[in-house]
Amino acid sequence: MEYQDVAIGLDVGTTKIVAMVGRRNEYNKIEILGIGRSKSVGVHRGVVNNITQTIEAIREAVSEAEHSSGLKVKEVIVGIAGQHIRSLQHNDYITRSDFENVISQKDIQKLIDQVHKMVMQPGEEIIHVLPQEYKVDSQAEIGEPIGMYGSRLEANFHVVVGQISSIRNIGRCVKAAGLNLADMTLEPLASAEAVLSTEEREAGVALVDIGGGTTDIAIFKDNIIRHTAVIPFGGNVITENIKTDCLIIERQAELLKIKFGSAWPGENKETEIVCIPGLRGRDPKEISLKHLSQIIHLRVCEILEQVNVEIKNYGNEEQKKRLIAGLVMTGGGAQLQHIRPLTEYITGMDVRIGYSNEHIAGGENGIINNPEYATSIGLVIKGLNDKKKYLCKNPDMGHRYDENSEFISTKFYNKNRRLSYNYDEDHKNKKNKKKSKSFLEIWADKFRQILNDTE
Repeated sequence: MEYQDVAIGLDVGTTKIVAMVGRRNEYNKIEILGIGRSKSVGVHRGVVNNITQTIEAIREAVSEAEHSSGLKVKEVIVGIAGQHIRSLQHNDYITRSDFENVISQKDIQKLIDQVHKMVMQPGEEIIHVLPQEYKVDSQAEIGEPIGMYGSRLEANFHVVVGQISSIRNIGRCVKAAGLNLADMTLEPLASAEAVLSTEEREAGVALVDIGGGTTDIAIFKDNIIRHTAVIPFGGNVITENIKTDCLIIERQAELLKIKFGSAWPGENKETEIVCIPGLRGRDPKEISLKHLSQIIHLRVCEILEQVNVEIKNYGNEEQKKRLIAGLVMTGGGAQLQHIRPLTEYITGMDVRIGYSNEHIAGGENGIINNPEYATSIGLVIKGLNDKKKYLCKNPDMGHRYDENSEFISTKFYNKNRRLSYNYDEDHKNKKNKKKSKSFLEIWADKFRQILNDTE
């Protein structure tokens, strides 16, 4: 199997790190070839706070993925989230001097590059520049301007921004783990690739990914990304509250939440009790499932209220911005019992739990048919789509090998990505260093030597 047919997604989360290897089969479905998972102990709310522990966790997950897939992982596409992420709307334009020619991808890239030069707050860096709608001269609401005539190209952009230090720390961990960083992408955008349909994006939908440390939101309308946000708390807040209120250790609190937890207290009776083993010979502890569900309910309501605020900030109450497809929940937090009816009650929207089985070959009954793997699967899908786009634009450019036969993948054009690997520039430098002299240069050297000898 060639490496150009394979993509590897790396989800660096607060509770877990997942490395997933996948490829697209002849039926355009994603085949998961291998998966590795390790406990994330160096990440807090999506931000690396211990470099050494994060590197070791990445290595452990990647090693497991290599063992299960039989492939050597050398390049990954990484998901990024965290409380440092923010987004903004921006409008920009360029004036075309060659307006007698039609608008091309080069013009759009020039406009995007111009947006990348925006002045950010100190310590911030642009992660994504996502075009929404274009305007050519006086004609507005254009979805695809390529092939049109016009002298002024204008667009509205959704710009995603993050802290430089947080972005580079993730990049450093990936590289220190012996991996090449192919690209970084915002995690809710990756999750959207895995669980949303084209019809939902067109009608208007809010994706809510409840992770361990953060809750990520991505809102689509008319098949365009309209709003993104990161709420700085997720499932770990629920676990922490169970631990402190019930006076138990974190591992027991997490198991209680997963096996017996409910977001709707009315579903449990006062007589329903679960017994937790005591520590070091101490007596077992009895916990009421009614009390447990009340703790969970309060914390989930706080998260969903913040989700509701972000949906209102987008403008869902306006008729033309109405999210007809409602809300799709994914991530580990979406597995809580009765979270769907509670979300419908708080938001007043139709809600479904997002699974990735629509894109996965034979994944209906597998472990990956689980909302907590949505981001990892989305990263694999994005990696495969990016490779396909690049190879379509450059049919003669496949994957290359250096002099030591070590695999190096070509990188798609993105000169603003500081962390990306520029193969062409590096290869050119190596080639220039090792470039042999031409026949004329050799002849000239010999001629000079003859002249010196005659003197």
